[in-house]
Amino acid sequence: MTLSPQWLDELRSRITLSTLIGRHVKVQRAGREYKACCPFHNEKTPSFTINDDKGFYHCFGCGAHGDAIRFMTDHQGLGFMDAVKELAAEAGMSVPAPDPRAARQAEARASLHDVCQAAQDWFVAQLNSAAGEEARAYLKNRGLTAETIARFGIGFAPDSRIGIKSALGNLDEELLVEAGLLIKVDDKAPYDRFRGRVMIPIRDPRGRVIAFGGRILGAGEPKYLNSPDTPLFDKGRTLYNLHLAAPASRQTGRVVVVEGYMDVIALAQAGFGECVAPLGTALTEHQIERLWKMVDRPLLCFDGDNAGQKAAMRAATRALPLLKPGLSLGFVSLPGGQDPDDLVRASGPQAFAACLDQATGLLDHLWTHELNAAPLQSPEARAGLKARLNAHADTIGDGDIKALYRREIGQRFSDLFFAARTPSPARPAQQRGGSGGGKGWQRRDEPVPPSEELRAFSRQPMSDLIVRGVITGLIHRPHLIGQHSETLSEFVTLADRWAALLDALIDAAHSHASGALDPPALMTILHSKGLADAVDRLKTGGTPPFSFCSACTDPADQLREVRIAEDFAEAIEVMITRPRLEAALQDVTRRFENDMQDGLFLEQQQLRARKDAFDQRLIELAERG
Repeated sequence: MTLSPQWLDELRSRITLSTLIGRHVKVQRAGREYKACCPFHNEKTPSFTINDDKGFYHCFGCGAHGDAIRFMTDHQGLGFMDAVKELAAEAGMSVPAPDPRAARQAEARASLHDVCQAAQDWFVAQLNSAAGEEARAYLKNRGLTAETIARFGIGFAPDSRIGIKSALGNLDEELLVEAGLLIKVDDKAPYDRFRGRVMIPIRDPRGRVIAFGGRILGAGEPKYLNSPDTPLFDKGRTLYNLHLAAPASRQTGRVVVVEGYMDVIALAQAGFGECVAPLGTALTEHQIERLWKMVDRPLLCFDGDNAGQKAAMRAATRALPLLKPGLSLGFVSLPGGQDPDDLVRASGPQAFAACLDQATGLLDHLWTHELNAAPLQSPEARAGLKARLNAHADTIGDGDIKALYRREIGQRFSDLFFAARTPSPARPAQQRGGSGGGKGWQRRDEPVPPSEELRAFSRQPMSDLIVRGVITGLIHRPHLIGQHSETLSEFVTLADRWAALLDALIDAAHSHASGALDPPALMTILHSKGLADAVDRLKTGGTPPFSFCSACTDPADQLREVRIAEDFAEAIEVMITRPRLEAALQDVTRRFENDMQDGLFLEQQQLRARKDAFDQRLIELAERG
């Protein structure tokens, strides 16, 4: 009788392991797990742990380990099928009837296991023969000990097209092809896939050889070659070294994902036995979920080069839709672009351990990656940063986590670009034109609390106040139009009653692109277009109290003009961002009124906090006027 892995997984999920074992020994809760005195050996202090979430038990005293079925066979002395039938009856499941086709498939898989094991034995023998001298020298140069080589079953494939084909000639050639050991092209004779390579067996969680990875000796491509997908081997669902890393992770409480199997082997030799690696592909969703069954926060430690960082980012984006409360990823950075093997050999295990201790979180990794993706000098570039980060957050399936991510992104963005500026160092007032009568750029030693007048300005419709200020600034300093023309053009449709005036300013700047456009010339153009009344309306409610709303009385005062240009750029950013923020707040408020989810509430609070930050920026901009 053949039972599918899916059926067995369903059976295990329906059995509460602590209850099953608790019928035979006294179990006590210890955090998220249970502890007991081991039922497999005599002990006075409990060293036997049971994890219901992950469905396994483990004894740190005698090493006993397994699931519900294993407990029934090892402790109760039942055969496999008897154990399954007893557990199925308890779980209310029917044992599937015998399936002849499934039985034949299981027999074929067993045959492929035999083929892979035979190939593994031959590769090991070749490494220890005269033909393996170069391979042994390579492994010695990599710093691997004889014990490590034997533990990981490292072997060697001679540079021959018929090496393993001849050695395993007693086996069916079609099985060798199906196991990925031979390549068959059309009607040509099959030939060895692995030639002139150090061979590393890839094992399933039970430790059985299911595939191979080969590292070429000398020059040649590809440097690393893995077996193709076979009935035994699915590279997207397999993690290298899982059979050894799983028990090690239960002792360290962590799993470290590195790029390749040579890194895994070197780190295991250095004392980090909890390392695994994907096999020639980016970390897949299935592999991420498999890691979460071992620990809540697997650590990803990919190489510091561009390829390694891209792989880490792909893993991050694949993990986002799968996030659940308590489950995440950590990211480990290595110094100087080194890989883990380089670091351990150059600086010792303690250097790698220090990197693991400084692992950053998933959101930190996304933030750093996008922050460094492009320059952020312009408002458009900063808006792009925010859009990219929120796009990542929007892929998260869990509503609460998504809302918390968006809130954190908004807060970090506000802190970075809208935080209060540090007061400038005190400077004495400068005189203009040598007359001694001008006020110049005034000294401000301490921040001045907002006046009632400024607070009144901030209570005006925010968009109208900023737009009036920006347009006034453009009239006094027409050269700023060209610097921000792209952003201003996009904003015209949102400018309401100021749209015609703003559009005319942009047209005037484009028409005079080859020559200077001074304020008098600009005013002449506006009057000729019948916009004199619109210019007068700018003064309704008083001149906006921003530094750029005053005329440029001393063009030689370059320091003052630089500061004004900075204030103006900040005002542009507030002007284009705040309407979108208000619209988003209105939308989430409407949705929250219809469906009072916690996630919507958190998002609403985040948007309100960002709106408050924009209001504060307005006051601070006005203070500098």
